[in-house]
Amino acid sequence: MRAVITAHDLPDAGELRVAHGAILTPSAQDLVKERGIKIVEMAAGEAPAPAAADRTIAVGSDHGGFEMKQKLLPVLEEAGFAVRDVGVYYAEPADYPDIARQVAELVASGAAALGMIVDGAGIGSAMVANKFPGVRAALCYDKASARNSREHNHANVLTLGGSLLIQTQAEDVLRTWLATPVGGSRHAARVEKIKEIEKANMNGSRSEPNTARRGADAQELDRLVAEIAEEVLARAGGGQASTPVEAHCTAEACAKMLGAGAARIAPDSAHLPEVGRDIAAAIDHTLLRPDATASDIRKVCQEARKYSFASVCVNPYWVPLVAAELAGSPVKVCTVVGFPLGASATAIKVAETEAAVRVGAQEIDMVLNIGELRGGNYDAVRQDIQAVVKAAHAGGAIVKVILETALLDDNQKAIGCSLSKLAGAEFVKTSTGFSTHGATVHDVALMRQVVGAEMGVKASGGVRTLEDLKQMTAAGATRIGASASVKIIEAAGR
Repeated sequence: MRAVITAHDLPDAGELRVAHGAILTPSAQDLVKERGIKIVEMAAGEAPAPAAADRTIAVGSDHGGFEMKQKLLPVLEEAGFAVRDVGVYYAEPADYPDIARQVAELVASGAAALGMIVDGAGIGSAMVANKFPGVRAALCYDKASARNSREHNHANVLTLGGSLLIQTQAEDVLRTWLATPVGGSRHAARVEKIKEIEKANMNGSRSEPNTARRGADAQELDRLVAEIAEEVLARAGGGQASTPVEAHCTAEACAKMLGAGAARIAPDSAHLPEVGRDIAAAIDHTLLRPDATASDIRKVCQEARKYSFASVCVNPYWVPLVAAELAGSPVKVCTVVGFPLGASATAIKVAETEAAVRVGAQEIDMVLNIGELRGGNYDAVRQDIQAVVKAAHAGGAIVKVILETALLDDNQKAIGCSLSKLAGAEFVKTSTGFSTHGATVHDVALMRQVVGAEMGVKASGGVRTLEDLKQMTAAGATRIGASASVKIIEAAGR
């Protein structure tokens, strides 16, 4: 059977050796062209050798170092290293701390033995990388400093200044750095002292006040969120009232909630968007079935263009295809993260978000940590959402937080909405569509009451008719997730 190469198998740049007769999927072929990847087909019977971690180097650059990084990649390949390129992939504006963090994480985790970061001056990236345990980053500017950083200091991350070195100088520095072994004897003993200092500052008494403060903050957050939720439900009489909470909740709770950015918690009909003006513009045209094919995806994109839906929402694998199909149209590219269970580690959700945004996602529908919400660990829930929001916003995307209301009681729904707002998300969303039931009028009304007019509310799961849509928007929904979008629009006479 011939090997099949998908988009997930592709490196970010450089070369990929594939088995003889391997087939590239259409999306993989598109990404090969986009990233300029060289595909090398091996001889029959030849198997690719997996790259060992000790021969892997993580590389990255901001826009100021992009050109130099690209020209240094052949030097790394000539030296026999497998390259993990974290970006940037074009000369596009980027913040060096974000790039340096990704390289440092790979080195600190052992996924890469060495790292190289190129920014304008190389100084800031070294500062960032050295915040990570086990990373010893050195800014090198000539062959002597490169040799010294390896032999004397056991540097495992090299930073270069793209605006301070000419290309030939950078190549000399890199070759010297790679060729220099780490020194033993007195040098090794001094590096051990560096490690001891690092360990002491990580685990010593200086960290205890911060840990205690975080614990106190988490307890205060738990108390505050629970109090707000109780007030909402008490005043709502089961979720139907529309009295602003700030007129009734305790002064302390309201002051803190307002300080966190919640201007009101009940709906204000004078400021809510009028969804009825354009039904199509309120619908995320959705296809999240696991058996969806490329033809199915292209079809929903064509429908979205035709009817001007708000977005096309698909699983992450299909984001590059959707981005290409919708290019030049106002329809947004939407995908899901932590889907459908919400139980992925936060780091995985962040990685999913960053990868999706990198290939064209503009809206991220993430599933919050349902188990931690039900268990009352509100700080963990907030941090989980906040990390995804930060990653999405860094790439210009918005975030909708899926509560999975079918698995929550009203108190938990209210708390989930409050945490989503505190974490900086743009929307709260009822359901994945993969649980016991989807959106209900009661849940949408309750969610709208909690988040107020500043956030969007998305009703999804089971919205199949025009009447369903009207009921959800009347209850406060400003976005609808539906797979029956065309049927709804046709029923509206469009």
